Amino acid sequence: MKKGSLTVRVGLEGDEGGFRKFVIPISYLHHPLFQRLLESAQEVYGYCSSGPLKLPCSVDDFLHLRWRIEREPHHSNGHHRQSLYSC
Repeated sequence: MKKGSLTVRVGLEGDEGGFRKFVIPISYLHHPLFQRLLESAQEVYGYCSSGPLKLPCSVDDFLHLRWRIEREPHHSNGHHRQSLYSC
């Protein structure tokens, strides 16, 4: 795995496609859209979990979320535009 990255496990219980692993930049952890997903993960799985970070989101929704984060311009002040999107 590349330095500055982490592995996440994405999927919903009962989805036909099951779970998929993705390697994402650590910088995603600071993005408001991703932080909402982390809050959902805490509600579903709690804080104690072994292995990759589990995200309760469909793979399609996660791919869309990742696409939205990646296409946002990076501002030098570190602020991101807020959105109403959630998984």
